[in-house]
Parts: sequence; structure tokens; C-alpha cells
Amino acid sequence: MKYPGMIAAGPLACALTLAGCQQEAKAPDPVRPVQSVLLEADHSADAIAVGVIEPRYKTNLGFRVLGRLTTRPVYVGDLVKEGQTVGIIDSTALELAVRSAKGQLAKADAQFATVRATEERQRTLITTDATTKQTLDNAEQARAGAEATVAHEQANLTKAVEQLGYSQIKADFAGVVTAVGAEVGQVVSPGQSVVTIARPDIREAVVDIGEDFPLPLEVGLPFTVGLQLLPAVQVEGRVREIAPQADPLTRLRRVRIALSNPPDNFRLGATVTAKLDKQQGQVLRLPASAVLAKDGANFVWVVDQPADTVALQKVDVVADPTGARVTGGLALGTRVVTAGIHSLTQGQRVRIEQDDKP
Repeated sequence: MKYPGMIAAGPLACALTLAGCQQEAKAPDPVRPVQSVLLEADHSADAIAVGVIEPRYKTNLGFRVLGRLTTRPVYVGDLVKEGQTVGIIDSTALELAVRSAKGQLAKADAQFATVRATEERQRTLITTDATTKQTLDNAEQARAGAEATVAHEQANLTKAVEQLGYSQIKADFAGVVTAVGAEVGQVVSPGQSVVTIARPDIREAVVDIGEDFPLPLEVGLPFTVGLQLLPAVQVEGRVREIAPQADPLTRLRRVRIALSNPPDNFRLGATVTAKLDKQQGQVLRLPASAVLAKDGANFVWVVDQPADTVALQKVDVVADPTGARVTGGLALGTRVVTAGIHSLTQGQRVRIEQDDKP
């Protein structure tokens, strides 16, 4: 049995249910508290490395033979020309070797002349059957042996004369003497450094850099190099060479920076300071937790502070021991979410709870 009141209650309940569903659908998403970081330039990029000016090209000159140093006419700081003699050892033994080689060569030449004349006589006698074919063959063999002896003694003489030339060392190029390794009267061994000569026209800065440097070291990294006593005098340079491993005691790596047209104030041995140039100095860093890897690319949630909403933005980052270094896609002053990045949605409202350090 149906009552009128029951018939009216059915549509009313449906209407109330529909109104409740519409109210739930229109309810805004809850504001989510997040941790974030405000991107600022990494002040550690202002780190300065101290070093000295050194020549790119230098050579250690030494003798090729053992001997007693009798003359060393140059000292540290002297300018030398190409081909200038910078050291002489006692050449008495070498001169005697040349004389002996000349005597042996003269003896070999005399023996060769004798056996060659004997061969010619035998060759003449064989035409009249006054000698035997065996005798002629022996004469030819003796002539060939004497000829080989002459060639051998000639080579010995050439070697002795060349070794006599080793009694002097000459500069391979014009430069400045930066070190001496032996004094007059000292017996020097073959290969021992006697004089070090450097080319002052091509100079570079040599610095030692630790593992805490803000950027990874790589060839071509630009630096600004200045004199420690005259900070206003600066030149641009780029990394030319990096030591493959750090020093086991200091844990520093030696870096050579090629300089672009250094002034005369950049003398060899001068103390210099090297720091990253202004463009490289703006280093932006993010915690590793702020980077979202998706579809082969990297993204971050950027906070739109006037609207307090988040938006997904693609960035270029490079991983390093301190987190992630931003190489593109973000600017200074951008606020980035650093925690809970996997559960945010595009346009979601957030509330800044805490700032993290980049």
C-alpha cells in the first residue's frame, strides 16, 4: 500500500543527493604544504685558486756522455740565444778517440791499397796463365775484406767525431735560464740536467685546485687570472691541461691555464690568482630530490608565488656530488619544490612550509 507522503519523499531524496554530489564536485582541492628552495647564485663559485706563472715550453739540457764539467757560462735569469753554448765538459778522452779512429782509418786505407794492387796484378797474370784462378779468387776476397774494413773504420771515425760534439751542449731555442743542475768541476752523467731553459714568450698559469671546486674541471673552462700584487691587472685564460690524479698528500689537482696575450707584468714565477669568469660564476644548484626524471628528460615543480600554484617545468641539470647543477631552464629567484614531487598535480595550490638549502 503506498501513501502520498512516500511518493513525494522519493523525488526529494534524489534532489538532495544530486545537490550533495554537485557540492562535492565543486569543492576545491586542499592546499598542500611543501618544502621548497629559492634559487640563488652559489657563492662558492667565487672560490679563488692561487698559483704561479710558468712557461709552457722548457727543456732540461744535459750531456750525452760522461765527463767533468769545465765550463758553464750561464746562470739563472740569463737570456740565451738559439745555438749558444751553455756547457762544456773535458773533451780530452773524446779527442783521443778521434785521433785513434783516424789512425785506424789510415791503416785500413793502406791495407786496402795493397790488396787492391795485388788483385790487379793477379788479374793481369791470369791472362797469360802465369797464375792460377784460385790465387785470383783469394786476391779478390782479400780486397773485399779490406774494403769492408775501411767502411768500418770510417764509421768509427764518424762516431768519434759526433761524440766529440757531445762535449758541448747548446740551446735549442732562445729563452731564459730558469735552473742549473751542475757546477763547474762536477762529474756529470749522461742525461743529467745541467741547465734548464724556458721560452718566456708563451706563459701560462699553474694552479692547484681541490675536490670542493664548485664546477667540474674540464679542458676549456674559462678563468680570470690576475696578479696577486696587482689585482687590477687581469687576463682571460682557459684550462689547457688537468692532472689525471690528485696529489696523494694535498689531494689537489694541478691545472694549467693558457693565458690570452698576458702583459709583461706576468713574469715567470709571479704569484697569481685564478677564479671563474663572471658568466661561469653564476652557478645554480638544486637538491637531487627536486629533480623529477620523466620520459628521458628532467623536470621540476616551479611555484607561482602570486597564485601559490605549481607548474611542471623542463630543466637541464648535471649531477655532481652536491646534488644537481642547473645548466638551463631556470633563472635566479625561481622557487622550486624539493619534496613530494611525485604526488603533485599541474596547477595544484601549495603552501610554503620550509626553505631548503640548494
